[in-house]
Amino acid sequence: MPRTVIKTKTAPSPVGPYNQAIVVGDTIYVSGQGPIDPAIGKLNKGTFEEQATLTLQNIKAILEAAGSSLRDAVKVTVYLANLEDFDKLNEIYRRFFSEPYPARATAGAQLLFDSLIEVDCIAVRGSGA
Repeated sequence: MPRTVIKTKTAPSPVGPYNQAIVVGDTIYVSGQGPIDPAIGKLNKGTFEEQATLTLQNIKAILEAAGSSLRDAVKVTVYLANLEDFDKLNEIYRRFFSEPYPARATAGAQLLFDSLIEVDCIAVRGSGA
């Protein structure tokens, strides 16, 4: 099955040998995104809330470039540098995702570049969910 590379300037450019997302059939696989401001290509070193909001905005931009949206996300994985931010994550997450929520896993991780959060997801095109 052919693979289509998704690349948009409204989300950060990859900093390694990967793509923002790959589409296979109607499934979109979004690479891990962090709080990098796509306009300047630099990490937002602000609060957790600022970093989480920017990270989810980056996911949203990539999904839209792939012809999808956050409502079409079926699986989200969140990596937190500090698991004490879990409640804050849920508050911000609800601003981006609505019922029925996608499946989700959240894990603590040592993240690159002093990032406090990283998120990847799998979505489908036009699920209408």
